[in-house]
Amino acid sequence: MKTDELISIFKAGVDAVNPYKLILQSLKIDCNILNIKDVSYDLSRFNNIIVIGAGKATASMAQAVEEVIGDKISDGLIVVKYEHTSPLKKIKQLEAGHPLPDEAGVKGTEEILRLLKGADEKTLVICLLSGGGSALLVSPLDGITLNDKIETTRLLLSAGADIEGLNTVRKHLSKVKGGRLSEISYPATLITLMLSDVIGDRLDVIASGPTVPDNSTFKDAMDVIKKYNLVDKLPANVMILLKQGLRGDIKDTPKNGEVFFKKSKVFILGNLKHALTAAKEKAVSMGYETEIISSELQGEARDVGRWFAKRAKGLKEARCLISGGETTVTVKGNGLGGRNQELALAFAIEIEGLKGITMLSAGTDGTDGPTDAAGAIVDEETISKAKKLGLDPERYLNTNDSYNFFKRLDSFSGERHHVTTGPTGTNVMDMQIIKVSIIPNL
Repeated sequence: MKTDELISIFKAGVDAVNPYKLILQSLKIDCNILNIKDVSYDLSRFNNIIVIGAGKATASMAQAVEEVIGDKISDGLIVVKYEHTSPLKKIKQLEAGHPLPDEAGVKGTEEILRLLKGADEKTLVICLLSGGGSALLVSPLDGITLNDKIETTRLLLSAGADIEGLNTVRKHLSKVKGGRLSEISYPATLITLMLSDVIGDRLDVIASGPTVPDNSTFKDAMDVIKKYNLVDKLPANVMILLKQGLRGDIKDTPKNGEVFFKKSKVFILGNLKHALTAAKEKAVSMGYETEIISSELQGEARDVGRWFAKRAKGLKEARCLISGGETTVTVKGNGLGGRNQELALAFAIEIEGLKGITMLSAGTDGTDGPTDAAGAIVDEETISKAKKLGLDPERYLNTNDSYNFFKRLDSFSGERHHVTTGPTGTNVMDMQIIKVSIIPNL
């Protein structure tokens, strides 16, 4: 199986949303004036500049902010996923758990809140956010324990909740999400630099929107719980708090019109569309007729894989199809996998024996679920080879064990189906690249 071309196209997309490069392109200082896109800040007005943040890509973002602002930074702390650090000089970084929060995330968030406690009108706060920030920036509301939040997150993920639904619930269990970090920062001037990992670039969904008005309510959070039939499964403390919120006993997340949002400005520096455009340019430069078929891919991973297979089979001419988004997996088995590997396995089953079809599906952050793989590459021979080696693809798919399917296939065959990049330093959801070089003879 020839994989180099698809990996080159994927890497071109990832490189286009390198957060270090995006920060350097977007932030400039001229005569003590900080320019961010078309907005300017006179740094002489501030006695202190504090940098905070959370997410998989924030270490690279912080590294670039240090290069631009340098010694003007007074203090700072970011919380990153384990093994997602970068060399920093002024800004401290703390590693924590993702996708499930842990005590390290609580400790890091507490330290951020301590930094903000002394913020005043002469303070500029620069907040760096990217995908993963919801799990890494964690401060449970009174009455909720960390274990309550972990179990709630686990149940929602296992039920196949999408990022909007998941974050709607998390915002209403947190002291910092859903605009509350902006309230805590006030009266400081707050600048938020974001790398979007959300379809439609919803500011209130990216990292659970800690610095922007929240459009969701306690009722919305309860509706999510009901949608996934989790009312009788969630920790008792969580249900008690949500019911208190429904009664109005607990103040809802901050909405538009609050005074502290007037001193807050948000900039999205990169998103999935940037990555897909760069991937398409790379594919075209390699001689392929190329089409971006979606930048808003959603749905159950295996169903999307089957849909992609049907689309590839229906092509009337050779071409490269590029897509991106974020699917979900409803966990019914006890296997190990991720949405990209499950999508690729379902695709491979559907195209078995059809010559000239190859697909890559991988996370732009370099990780897919709780595994060391970013995703997988499959072709028309993947399933037949697996069967000859004694592997049952359908069983692995039905038990959500796609990781072990590809791991064993690679081990037994000596080929490379797993895409393993390590942490990329960025995160703008997932990408799929399908190359059809021979029209299927159905």
